[in-house]
Amino acid sequence: MQSTARLDAIFAALADPTRRAILARLASGQASVNELAQPFDMSQPAVSKHLKVLERAGLISGGRDRQRRPRKLEPRPLAEATKWLERYRRRWEGNYRRLDALLEELKSKERQ
Repeated sequence: MQSTARLDAIFAALADPTRRAILARLASGQASVNELAQPFDMSQPAVSKHLKVLERAGLISGGRDRQRRPRKLEPRPLAEATKWLERYRRRWEGNYRRLDALLEELKSKERQ
């Protein structure tokens, strides 16, 4: 998947609170669709739709364990999103540092 399209898919998947809750659950280990559906007031097919969105974004993958089809968290897409966000965080931190320095300079001038 192209980088921009991949990031779009990742952020779109992360935009939904149910999908974020599913990812939080999978952070503690693999789980089946039924296990993932338990805390939600929705049908198993509705949870499966959320899982498909997460899978298309590459955030989770499915396996096969006899009759179970456990899902697991895939860390690489989250690392890609974090890397993208990090550039902006550094930029904003630089802006805040410059603003802090300017405010300190203005305070010093006021005291004089």
